[in-house]
Amino acid sequence: MKIQAAVLRESSRPLVIEELDLDEVRSDEVRVKIAFCGVCHTDVACRDAVIPLKLPLVLGHEGAGIVEEVGAGVTRVRPGDHVLLSFASCGFCHSCRTAHPAYCEHFNPMNFGGARSDGTTTLSGPKGAVNSLFFGQSAFATHAIVPQSSLIRVDPDLPLDVLAPLGCGVQTGADAVLNSLQARPGDSIAVFGVGAVGMSAIMAARASGCSKIVAIDRVRQRLELALELGATHVVDAKETSDLIDEVRSISNSGVTHVVDSTGVGDVVAQALQCLSLRGTCALVGMYPPGHRLPIDTRFIVLNGINVKGIVEGDSQPSHFIPRLIELYQAGNFPLDRLITPFGFADVNAAMDASAACAVLKPVLWFN
Repeated sequence: MKIQAAVLRESSRPLVIEELDLDEVRSDEVRVKIAFCGVCHTDVACRDAVIPLKLPLVLGHEGAGIVEEVGAGVTRVRPGDHVLLSFASCGFCHSCRTAHPAYCEHFNPMNFGGARSDGTTTLSGPKGAVNSLFFGQSAFATHAIVPQSSLIRVDPDLPLDVLAPLGCGVQTGADAVLNSLQARPGDSIAVFGVGAVGMSAIMAARASGCSKIVAIDRVRQRLELALELGATHVVDAKETSDLIDEVRSISNSGVTHVVDSTGVGDVVAQALQCLSLRGTCALVGMYPPGHRLPIDTRFIVLNGINVKGIVEGDSQPSHFIPRLIELYQAGNFPLDRLITPFGFADVNAAMDASAACAVLKPVLWFN
């Protein structure tokens, strides 16, 4: 069938909306009519070749829409279902079988390889094949073919435009706190960088009952919103001469947990020194290839510090996204406060706004 998709043909160049051909669904695949799609910094990183991928390519990995057709082997959804789209996983490797699909042994080829396992793409155009299945979806398009492992069925009465970002950025920050760090009432936490991922961590920390929640950023407006969404304290990194001392004074002897969403090595080095004895630093940022951390190994050893890399919140989307939806419905996870809508025709403006940190979470509308 003919669809419209935003195609990246050259790195660091604008996406071009083109008419493409969408392949037929196969046994374990689903065709989804995309209604909304969040824009994530990972989309920007791939556009700008910070994460180099094969081109041409259709990006987009926080899709939400309605199932139109299912393959013969699909059991999780049926036509008419409202669904959120998340990352793809094989379902059979050790990580998948032990509820850690974000560490699927086949994660890279399934989410960044641009094609099915047999090398075919789901998209093509007059100039030939177009790389697809970005994070199992390529949702900067009016329709997408998606493996059923990427789908989460949701109540049709829920707002898909609000829920779309749960597929990546929001679950990365929130589930890092709820699932991987397993923050508990009375814990303290500092979040470095309060964009969409960091703000999701702030909201999750409040939902977890953390007693002290410190937001650190260089943008005053974001810090003000963080206070409204759950932070008990904020630190303006531009205005603070000794950030480590400031955070440790707030938390008395250091915080239980730190979440770094900045992807900046010098910030991580500071974050580690804000931890209490046996505290844990969660690294969830976009760290470029070859990135090295300037850390004091002796400090880590003597203080029992844990440094934990976390992909996608170490989430099992089919289980944890419904949990986040329940928090949202209860008024404990006001995700809608993060969102700025853009029309699909304005996809490049949305990408640029995300790259410039002018908005927290752009969401594309396809209707």
